[in-house]
Amino acid sequence: MLAMHIPDGFIDAPVSLVAGLLAVAGIAVCLRMTARSLDERQVPVVGLVAAFVFAAQMLNFPVANGTSGHLLGAVLAAVLVGPAAGALAVTVVLTVQALLFADGGLSALGLNVVNMALLGAFGGYVVFVGLRAVLAGARSGGVALAAGLAAATAPVLAALAFTAEFALGGNDAVSVRSVAAAMVGVHALIGVGEGIITMLAVGSVLAMRPDLVHGARGLVPRPAPAAPLAARVS
Repeated sequence: MLAMHIPDGFIDAPVSLVAGLLAVAGIAVCLRMTARSLDERQVPVVGLVAAFVFAAQMLNFPVANGTSGHLLGAVLAAVLVGPAAGALAVTVVLTVQALLFADGGLSALGLNVVNMALLGAFGGYVVFVGLRAVLAGARSGGVALAAGLAAATAPVLAALAFTAEFALGGNDAVSVRSVAAAMVGVHALIGVGEGIITMLAVGSVLAMRPDLVHGARGLVPRPAPAAPLAARVS
């Protein structure tokens, strides 16, 4: 079993349709927000983030009881380029996966976008901002730690959203309580890996180009360039 992409037919048509409409509305809002706020320097970063998330989601790691997990990447994307652009980057990844790799059903694409892209990016970023306010006194280390801790909550948020969707449009073969226990438990473990990868990735970018990290604006100054060799020798 692979967490977290929802396949076709797992959630009934009415709930899938509502999620699809919410996804379209959310993407439209993200496009408008991104057009107004995205820094010109960050446009290439959005593409790089999408490529990294796509590659990372192709790598699965074992969790428990035959279940495997992978990086969701929404919080990582949100911290690097902002929640709106981050949600768009993850949406592109989910769409390509559904169309070309049958990873998540087409009828469930709206569900997956809502759970992983929109809720992951915006919900995770809210958690990040709260943690950053407490931890950012440590400068770049605090920002990276806040990103990692927030990323650890993203799979759990997605699991809770799926549980609510299953309660509304799932079948009766499995109780909602059993689904909630299984999904939250597994995704709490996945969150550990998600948090570590996100913290390391954000920390690496902060060490080189903190000015490109949306979540560190005004907190982490860009390192001063090294003096020319001649100046240092003299």
